[in-house]
Amino acid sequence: MTQPYDSDADAARLGELGYRQELRRSLGVLGNVSMGFAVVSPVVALYAVAMVGTTVAGPAWIWALPVVLAGQCLVVNVYAELASQWPLAGGPYQWGRRLLGPAFGWMGGWVWQFAVMFGNTTVAYLASPWVFALFGITPSPGAMVAVAVGILLSCMLVNAYGIRVLSLIVSLGIGAEAVASVLVGFSLLLFFRDHDFVLFTDTMGAEALSGGSTALAFLAAVAVAGWAFIGFDACVSTAEETRDAGRQVPRAMWWALLSVGVVVILNAMAVALAHPAPERVVLGEDADPVTTAVVHSFGSWSDKPFVAVVLVGFLACAMASQGGAARGLYSLARDGVFPFSRHVRKVNGRRAPIGGLVASTLVSGTALLLGLDATAIGSLIAFGTAATFLPFFLTALAALVARLRGTWVPSGHVRQGRKGTFLNALAVLWTGFEVVNVCWPRAILAPPSAPWYQVWAGLIGTAVIVLAGLAYLVVRRPQDRIGAHGGDLHAHGTEEGRPAVTAAGPAAGADAP
Repeated sequence: MTQPYDSDADAARLGELGYRQELRRSLGVLGNVSMGFAVVSPVVALYAVAMVGTTVAGPAWIWALPVVLAGQCLVVNVYAELASQWPLAGGPYQWGRRLLGPAFGWMGGWVWQFAVMFGNTTVAYLASPWVFALFGITPSPGAMVAVAVGILLSCMLVNAYGIRVLSLIVSLGIGAEAVASVLVGFSLLLFFRDHDFVLFTDTMGAEALSGGSTALAFLAAVAVAGWAFIGFDACVSTAEETRDAGRQVPRAMWWALLSVGVVVILNAMAVALAHPAPERVVLGEDADPVTTAVVHSFGSWSDKPFVAVVLVGFLACAMASQGGAARGLYSLARDGVFPFSRHVRKVNGRRAPIGGLVASTLVSGTALLLGLDATAIGSLIAFGTAATFLPFFLTALAALVARLRGTWVPSGHVRQGRKGTFLNALAVLWTGFEVVNVCWPRAILAPPSAPWYQVWAGLIGTAVIVLAGLAYLVVRRPQDRIGAHGGDLHAHGTEEGRPAVTAAGPAAGADAP
């Protein structure tokens, strides 16, 4: 028999963690899934990686997708235990400070926050050409930046109306996107194949870009495919607006990642098999293999409808991602540990984190200035992927260290015992490997004749954010305020021989001085 939902239990649990219910708790599990699905977005993922993956490893790049999906399942496995016990917005920050202390948690939250905000920049910029394509206009770099700014502002307005409106619009968008993606994918596979499945054993000489090494080419493809399976943590961002969050958020993350994973792999295979000349993609002569395959198969009439579907996918992704960024900022600011916390932590009359929305839009919009240089935006994409995997690694590492120390024994609805420790260790190895792999400077992932800083963009961008965070830690010492203004610092048990600390501070948090 289904148990009735108890809103008081959610509010009480949030109170135990040191916070007052300020955001509107109205999402069910499907609404939470839609947020994660929209940010991972099969359309955005496929467009971001299909051309580059084929260029660096040929049609055989497709095998990088299940490898990355399996690795990200390890991450979700850790996140599920953490979200089950601490269903709070701003996951990496909230979990890290409880597992390994305030300074570690703050740093994880800082890096994750900027990765998400710059990810919003990338999504808005990549969405803008589809607006022009819908009307058959060739844009200039300045026009693309202007439209991308308009997309960010429009998404901010939708978010400002609260989680119900956001969830409704995002759900309608991903519904259309998912149906179209599945229908197009199966149609291409069943009726429009130009090649046999043996195509996926062929690199078509793409490894020449990696010095003739097939292994190095595949590693590059794995780095590229990393972009396709990030964003499921948006489910965590809306945890304080989800009913029975301790149970539903872990389920939502699994549903979001696995459903997107299946659709991305299906469509990536379908596009490759239906493409009339995959060797042109390998040679870099076809920058949009997805549209080429669709129009070649269905005819020219499908061009505009397909553009509309892609644009809807990008807009849903941008809205959900911006909402996640705003809630992460809200989580940091209510503890008074983010610049301008007094303003960033504000919630409007519709119980939406308006301060976080304005702040994240300003940061994302400022970064769009890079788009005035058509090649510089690639640096942002490389940094966004690298900086997203770093918080995955830090969170998995914190969980593993706390397990081994005995200071954290999962006590939420999701508990896996010794198996959880083993899978946690694998998650650390996977995310550590992928951070290095994505940050590794590769000229083949940058535009031709790109300057050196773009080749090193992942490492440089991540280093700049980390160093800025360390400077803030030293100068402003936000870690000194966390224990007094948040929930319990540690789970239970002991840490380095001392009893674990629980510090349930003022429910509303505090502002930074």
